[in-house]
Amino acid sequence: MPLDSRIARVTDRIRERSRPLREDYLARMARAAADGPARAHLTCGNQAHAYAAMGQDKEALATSRAPNLGIVTAYNDMLSAHQPYETYPALIREAARAAGGTAQVAGGVPAMCDGVTQGQVGMELSLFSRDVIALAAGVAMSHNVFDSSVYLGVCDKIVPGLVIAAATFGHVPAVFIPAGPMTSGLPNDEKSRVRQQFATGEIGRDALMAAEMASYHGPGTCTFYGTANTNQMLMEFMGLHLPGTSFVNPGTPLREALTVAAAQRALQISALGNDYRPVCDILDERAFVNGIVGLMATGGSTNLVLHLPAMARAAGVILDLEDFADISEAVPLMAKVYPNGLADVNHFHAAGGLGYMIAQLLEAGLLHEDTRTVAGDGLQLYTREPRLSGGALTWEAGARETLNDRILRPASNPFQAQGGLRQLSGTLGRGVIKISAVAPERHVIEAPARVFHDQSEVKAAFQRGEFTEDTVVVVRFQGPKANGMPELHSLTPVLAVLQDRGLKVALITDGRMSGASGKVPAAIHISPEAADGGPLARLRDGDLVRLDAVSGRLDVLAADFDARTPATPDLSANRQGLGRELFDAFRAAVGPATAGAGVVI
Repeated sequence: MPLDSRIARVTDRIRERSRPLREDYLARMARAAADGPARAHLTCGNQAHAYAAMGQDKEALATSRAPNLGIVTAYNDMLSAHQPYETYPALIREAARAAGGTAQVAGGVPAMCDGVTQGQVGMELSLFSRDVIALAAGVAMSHNVFDSSVYLGVCDKIVPGLVIAAATFGHVPAVFIPAGPMTSGLPNDEKSRVRQQFATGEIGRDALMAAEMASYHGPGTCTFYGTANTNQMLMEFMGLHLPGTSFVNPGTPLREALTVAAAQRALQISALGNDYRPVCDILDERAFVNGIVGLMATGGSTNLVLHLPAMARAAGVILDLEDFADISEAVPLMAKVYPNGLADVNHFHAAGGLGYMIAQLLEAGLLHEDTRTVAGDGLQLYTREPRLSGGALTWEAGARETLNDRILRPASNPFQAQGGLRQLSGTLGRGVIKISAVAPERHVIEAPARVFHDQSEVKAAFQRGEFTEDTVVVVRFQGPKANGMPELHSLTPVLAVLQDRGLKVALITDGRMSGASGKVPAAIHISPEAADGGPLARLRDGDLVRLDAVSGRLDVLAADFDARTPATPDLSANRQGLGRELFDAFRAAVGPATAGAGVVI
C-alpha cells in the first residue's frame, strides 16, 4: 500500500525542518564510527582496568577481536517492571559467550517509580530523571570499549532517557530489551472505582490498600496502558525491540529466550559482523513518525508528547506539536486498553497485539515500511510474533484478524476515525489533551475557573465541599521551571467523582497528568508555563474558560485579560527537600514543554 499522503507530508515537513541538525548529527556519527571502539587502542593499563573483573572472558577481551557488548541497566527492586532485570546480565553474558562474544555491565542508571512518588514531593524530580538517566548512560558508554550495546529499561522516563543516550552514541548498535508486563490482577476499572470510593469517604484505607495490592501484585510492568507500556509499543514501532517482545510476561521460557536472542542480535549487528546497524541509521524521521502513529493508534500516554521531541532531537530530528496533531487526524484509534477501555495490556496482546496493529497500519499506508530496524530491513518484520517450538525460538506470522474486537479493531473499522490526542492553542497558550477516554459530550467544556497553585489545595477544597457547580480547575506553577513539572494523577479520583455527580469539570495545567489518566478532560503541558511568563499566571477565580477539543482551542473569555499583572507566588518551597536542592540548575536551564522540556538536549 502506498504511504498515505498525510503521513508523507508530515514526514517531509519534519525532514526539511531537521535537515541542518540531522546532517550535522550524521556527520558526527560517521566520524565516530570511522574511529571505532577504542578497545584496540587502549594502553595496557587502560585495558587491565577494563578487564580485571571479567574472569573467564579476560583472554577473549584482551587478545581476540570478539565483539564486546555493553549492558546499560536500570535494574532496581523499587520498580516491579525492572525487578526482573536482576538476572539479565548473567543471562546476557552467557548468551554472548555462546555467540563468540563477551558482555559487560557498562553501568547502571537511576529509575524512579512514579507510582511510589505520585502526589508526593519526589514527583518533582521525575521528569528531570530522564536527563539524569541520559547522562548516567552516557557515562557508562564513555569507556568506549563496546562494539554494541543493550539497554534494559521499561518505565516512564527510563526508556526516553536511554534512547537519548543511545542516539548520542548513535554509531554504536543498540537493542532495547523489555521485561514484560505483570500478569493480570484486580481489574483496572475496579481499582479506579475503589479509589473514588475512598476519595468520597465510603471506604477506609484498609479496603483501599487491599485493592491496590491486588492490582500491583508481582514482577512486571503495571498492566494499564500508561507511559511504561506506551514506551514498549514505541520501541517496536521504531524498530529498537525484536519483533513481538514487548508484552511477554516475565519469568516465562519465551521471555528468557527473547532476552538471549536480543543479546545475540546485538552482537550480530556490530561493525565486526556483516550486518552493521548503528542506532543513527535506525532513528531517522521515519522511525519517529512511525512512533507517533503508534501513539495515536493505541491511545497512548500524553507523556510521550514530551519525550518524543527530546528523543528525536538527540538524533538530529526536530518534532513539533503540529506533527502530533496532524498525524492524530490521519490515524484511527484501533485499541481500547485501560484507561481508554476495560482491557489490560495482557488482554491486548492476546487479542493480536502490536503485530496485528502494525500489519493493519501498513496495509492502510499509515506507517513507513521502509525503515531500518534491529531485526532487519522493513517494518513488515514486526507483523510476526515469537514462538517457542521444541525449545527453539522462531518468528511466525502474527494474527491477521482481531481475536477480540472489543479490545482491538482493524484500521478500516476503528473505535474512532482519529487518534486520541489533540493539540490545543489559544489565549491560554499551547498544550495537548488526550480524548481517547473522554466521552464526546465532554470534548467542549465552558465554565468558571477555580485557580490553585498546588494539587493539595484542590483536594482540600474538595474535602470542604466547595465544588458545587461546573468548574474548570486550573493548577498552575506546575511547569518544569516552577517545580519540575510533576504528574497530577492523584487529582484523577477527585475530578472523576465531581464528573460522576453530573458536573462539567476539566483540568488545565502547565504540569503533567499520568499516562493512566482518562475520562476527565485535561488540558496539560500548557506552554509558556506560568513561571515563565505564560498566560496562566493572569487567570483569576471566576474567569470564564472554554476548552474545546473539537476545534483545538483553549481560551479565557475575559476582556481585560491581557492587561492584568501576572501572579507571582513564592516558589521557594519547591527548591528544598528530598533532593530538590540538587536540581536548581535543571530548573534554570530546562526548555519549554512544547520542545520536550529537555535540559541536556
